[in-house]
Amino acid sequence: MSGELHPALNACLNALSAIFLVMGFRAIKRGQRERHRMMMLAAFAASSTFLVSYVARFLISGTHVYPGGGWDKPVYLTILLTHMAAALVVVPLSLRSIWLATRPDYARHKRIAKVTWPLWMYTSVTGVLVYLMLYQLAPILHP
Repeated sequence: MSGELHPALNACLNALSAIFLVMGFRAIKRGQRERHRMMMLAAFAASSTFLVSYVARFLISGTHVYPGGGWDKPVYLTILLTHMAAALVVVPLSLRSIWLATRPDYARHKRIAKVTWPLWMYTSVTGVLVYLMLYQLAPILHP
């Protein structure tokens, strides 16, 4: 893919993951276990597709440096670094959470989900913010 389409696709996958995470959270709070399961697996599929797409983009075009050096660059770097750190933690946590749910070991699943869900949500939302800052805001601030 060329231009900004691939990064935009990745941002959409992150946004989709966040939407499914919220829907899954609401479903379990309402006692809708099957809907919760479907939404969480959909969030996992969106995040997994994002990861494959991101790695492919990285292998094709490498890293993308944030242009300019104004007030926005430290904000961008803070969001990016915390996003990356959370993403590294979310991968094993989400896999463990899904595995526990399939056992079904709901007590342990619930304990790990209390850590996994907010980190996963943060990762999904900041993924969209990273895209917006790098591909939408930066070109306006630093033409």
